[in-house]
Amino acid sequence: MASKEKSGNSVIETIKTIVYALLIAGIFRTLFFQPFWIPSGSMKETLLIGDFLFVNKMAYGYSYASCPSVKIPQIGINIDAEDICGWMKGDNDRIFGGEPERGDVVVFRHPVNGSDFIKRLVGLPGDRIQVKDGVLIINDTPVELKADGDFEEIMERQGPEGSPPRCENAPVGMGAVCTKSRQIETLPNGVSHPILNVGNMGLDNTGVYTVPEGHYFFMGDNRDNSTDSRVPQTAGGVGYVPYENLIGRADRIMFSSAGRSMLFFWTWRSDRFFKGIE
Repeated sequence: MASKEKSGNSVIETIKTIVYALLIAGIFRTLFFQPFWIPSGSMKETLLIGDFLFVNKMAYGYSYASCPSVKIPQIGINIDAEDICGWMKGDNDRIFGGEPERGDVVVFRHPVNGSDFIKRLVGLPGDRIQVKDGVLIINDTPVELKADGDFEEIMERQGPEGSPPRCENAPVGMGAVCTKSRQIETLPNGVSHPILNVGNMGLDNTGVYTVPEGHYFFMGDNRDNSTDSRVPQTAGGVGYVPYENLIGRADRIMFSSAGRSMLFFWTWRSDRFFKGIE
């Protein structure tokens, strides 16, 4: 009898341990840092497919978007942040709110479909944003651009989705070198970062966007391969992003894998471990 009681107590203690661990992990993810895996090439070369980073949620304070989403379709779990913290949504405000800065690399919730996106913040509330001949113009002043050679990568299927890169020197066969023009872009506040281009594309020339109060304008560093604020939400793009939809700032890459899975250790990029994001 004593043996059965001991066994029962052991099971209960194990369950308690698991529950406590999940609660602690949930609190940590909600309040401090959220893991994020880069699934696409829209932020090359700043972020590569397979980079793994933690998003600093303390940078901008907290809103409904700070609550974690738990989606495991294999076992039918689909819990969205709005299911947990939807009661906080609607006032476009934050608790302990901090203002993002131009040039920050930010993870945010898509205003329509709720997917997590990561892009660079280029437009603040009230700004006038335009792109002409591939040059970003902020409040009628073109940003400073400096040619910086080419970005090279191998033409191959990348990441879990198996997406091939877009190349300026297309057509490029599998296994050959794919190139893009690289420039260093300097924003009005002095933040400099590389951007990539593959030629004259549709979003290299846009109208003028006036960013509404309480909203932000985002673009990918891989300018010709990014779904961002240049495309309105009605056309399947990101459009203007509300303040309350910001999740946090990406500060540092923790780990990076060039393969189809992070378990393929022979594809790990050792030069990107703990690499700062600029």
